Amino acid sequence: MRIRILLSLILLFSSSIGLSQVPGLSNNSQISVLTCATGDQLYSTFGHTAIRVQDPILGIDVVYNYGTFDFDQPNFYLNFVKGKMIYSLSRRSFDNFLFEYELEKRWVKEQILDLTLGQKNEFLAFLENNYLPENRDYLYDPLLNNCSSITGDILKKLFGDSIVFGESHLNEQFTFRQLVRQFLNLNSWSSFGIDLAFGSLVDRKATVREHMFLPYYTMDQIDNTTIDGKPLVMRTRDILDYSEQEPNGYFPLSPLFWLSLFLVFVGIITYLDTRHKTRSTWLDFSMLLISGLVGLALLLLWIATDHTSTPYNYNILWAFPLNLVVAFILIFQPQLPEWTPLYIILALGLIGLVLLLWIFGVQVFSPVLIPIFLALGIRYWYLLRCFRLKY
Repeated sequence: MRIRILLSLILLFSSSIGLSQVPGLSNNSQISVLTCATGDQLYSTFGHTAIRVQDPILGIDVVYNYGTFDFDQPNFYLNFVKGKMIYSLSRRSFDNFLFEYELEKRWVKEQILDLTLGQKNEFLAFLENNYLPENRDYLYDPLLNNCSSITGDILKKLFGDSIVFGESHLNEQFTFRQLVRQFLNLNSWSSFGIDLAFGSLVDRKATVREHMFLPYYTMDQIDNTTIDGKPLVMRTRDILDYSEQEPNGYFPLSPLFWLSLFLVFVGIITYLDTRHKTRSTWLDFSMLLISGLVGLALLLLWIATDHTSTPYNYNILWAFPLNLVVAFILIFQPQLPEWTPLYIILALGLIGLVLLLWIFGVQVFSPVLIPIFLALGIRYWYLLRCFRLKY
């Protein structure tokens, strides 16, 4: 017993005393891929993937987790906005790892890999080397380099051409946006915000390997992968067997409900303005200001950050950044400027262009935006009418 405890401690602290101190695994050891169910929080909406190493002879049972981030990290929020998110490889006991999922009643499945003893030791040495303080941090990308997709990268890096990723498990290849939407309620604020921030680049079809940024697809891919011509997975078992948590929402709290109310409100104000032959400058200012600010934020995400999913975002056509300037011009001038009709026609034309890009599949937009398009169209039309009637 003392020997087993000593060997376990050597493994757990090997990163601080050198990789050469990692003990060799026994024939009873196992390396497996853990897939964890989706959760209620946005960061857990898509599930999770981790790697488990266990050896009953040495008393080892640890989980290597590439999905660790630290809110207290210097400039964490600034780096998040800039697309320079630093995630880390962490290592903890299997019991401590499992506790969180048991507490949240999220299922956990384990795929035990059919590896030789030499391959297991090579795998463990790789993980321990990655866990060294100078190696554990990596540049995270939610679609291209995360805790799930990195599993396939590790297998390829370790075993090269002996690893073959099959494609028969996919009946259809999806775009990145379609893949993300599979795990979200389309009429939710999180889905609306993600769709708004994503550019047209995410509307290309993901390759078979790229589907692995989602843990559920990684689990299916591992099942359809071979090593040296034989199935990579020796056995699959349920560790925690809870029901799938389905995304749900309360309609009165949804974006479609509130944006539809906003559309009705704009329609009523515009009707009253028409009846009284006046113009609610505060409403025009607010709508132009907010749409301009949204457009400016999206433009900065496009050109001023390292995010791979936000460039070429044509939402800036309806959320036109120039609206930010026009808002202040229109509110401080008693009469509408002479260039108003040209600008309004341009703004309406840009909304029409968004619809064309949507129809032809250049970029897919959130259907929740439709009330916003209609509200902007109503006020643009009314501004044009006000200019012609001079009130």
